[in-house]
Amino acid sequence: MSKMNNPTKVITGINTRWSYANVWDPKSINGGTPKYSVSLIIPKSDAVTINKIKAAIQAAYEEGQSKLKGNGKSVPALSVIKTPLRDGDLERPDDEAYKDSFFVNANSPTKPGIVDSDLQQIIERSEVYSGVYGRASINFYAFNSNGNKGIACGLNNLQKIRDGEPLGGKSRAEDDFSEHDDFLS
Repeated sequence: MSKMNNPTKVITGINTRWSYANVWDPKSINGGTPKYSVSLIIPKSDAVTINKIKAAIQAAYEEGQSKLKGNGKSVPALSVIKTPLRDGDLERPDDEAYKDSFFVNANSPTKPGIVDSDLQQIIERSEVYSGVYGRASINFYAFNSNGNKGIACGLNNLQKIRDGEPLGGKSRAEDDFSEHDDFLS
């Protein structure tokens, strides 16, 4: 099986944490088309993933020049359009999960494939939640709609690597009842 080199596609590192994981049922935002989505929290220490994302954003910018130009005379500089790689320390200073991290919000109208570390499909919803660690297959592309121009991030597939502390304050049933009190005695 040959892999085509797609400069706008990135597979994130294994320490990427998933937040706002709407990966089972598509959700509509402000009445828009329902989409599957996840916020990918990438530690700033994961320079490999960060550099791949920056290169993919640049490639999407170069591929999307005509779309970004639209009816204008010139293509806006990459530095002035919306890009999906954001700094958690600047944009989410009060959220501990985003500390020392970048994040990318990825979405898709089609359901992502979700597998475990052995590449077995995950069908149990409780296995995937905001707070798990895993890799994500994402792609970047240019957009120009309703006066907004930029680079967006599409969600392809997800691979859960390991459990993490659930985000959002809700505990898991497995954790609540893991202490074996002798409730039967």
